[in-house]
Amino acid sequence: MLDLPLIWAALIAVAVLLYVVLDGFDLGIGILFPFARSKEERDVMMNTVAPVWDGNETWLVLGGGGLLAAFPLAYSVLMPALYLPVLLMLAGLILRGVAFEFRFRARNRGRKFWTQMFAGGSTLTAAAQGLILGGFIQGVAVEGDRFAGGAFDWLTPYTLLVAAGIVAGYALLGGAWLMMKTTDNLHGDARRWTLTSAAAVAVLLAAVSLATLFVHPQIAERWGLEAGSGLTIDWAALAPLLAIPALGLAGLLLVVSMASKGSHRWPFVGALTVFLSGYLGLAVSFMPDIVPYGIGFREAAAPDNALGLMLVGTGFILPLILGYTAWVYWVFRGKVTPETGYH
Repeated sequence: MLDLPLIWAALIAVAVLLYVVLDGFDLGIGILFPFARSKEERDVMMNTVAPVWDGNETWLVLGGGGLLAAFPLAYSVLMPALYLPVLLMLAGLILRGVAFEFRFRARNRGRKFWTQMFAGGSTLTAAAQGLILGGFIQGVAVEGDRFAGGAFDWLTPYTLLVAAGIVAGYALLGGAWLMMKTTDNLHGDARRWTLTSAAAVAVLLAAVSLATLFVHPQIAERWGLEAGSGLTIDWAALAPLLAIPALGLAGLLLVVSMASKGSHRWPFVGALTVFLSGYLGLAVSFMPDIVPYGIGFREAAAPDNALGLMLVGTGFILPLILGYTAWVYWVFRGKVTPETGYH
């Protein structure tokens, strides 16, 4: 007998991870836009993602739509708690999408305006996603399976710290992507942006990780820590989990060492490793909760007959999406130069 709630929880988790790493680097390019030297450099930066950026957002639809369809209780609690940052994220995505298309066709003053809108929309989207993540991590007030908090519960110093970390992380992905896709002066600029972003990520990741341990007792307990009169460490619980932060540290070291050498591909691999480590850390901290810290994914799941019917359709569509995505990345592999254009 298939464990349908678990399968759907895994599908949504994978979809969100794919969205973060795939759309993360093109959001990162927008964040890095103001630091480019010229219009021509910005054209190349946009052309590195022009064939794939629309498809990257497919995973956000699958993650959000899957949450609504497969876990309607969780959706009904989380959305009222996070309405405002979700609306900010959607506004940023719309602004970025419009600016992406209009910038290539605008001239002079209009191009400058849409350049600013692309950078602003990308940064707004990344920051809003950080606020959503921070609000999720710090927990949602629930009474009687309904959101019982205030409209601005998500706005705290902790969520602002997480938002800064997400912006820096996306900039790291964007810089590493540009190292892989560009040449000459832009490749050198991307190397500098990647190293700077890696330093910011190292500081912010450490700060967020430490702060997260004190956000809710459940998180500290999962990591074998207990704060009483002093900090008590349960090494039996903590030791198996140390591989997760070690993976993140290895990713950062790979980014710094390979970017310093001017490597083309390995910094991006390192950046992906950092995000994978963070995602695994979140999974350890929350599972099986889907609404921290009171509603589990089984409790929030739709009836099995609905989950089974949706799984049949997803089993047909998901391989097509994965295959198309892989094919597009393969077709448009390699370096992008000023002579290369997709518009």
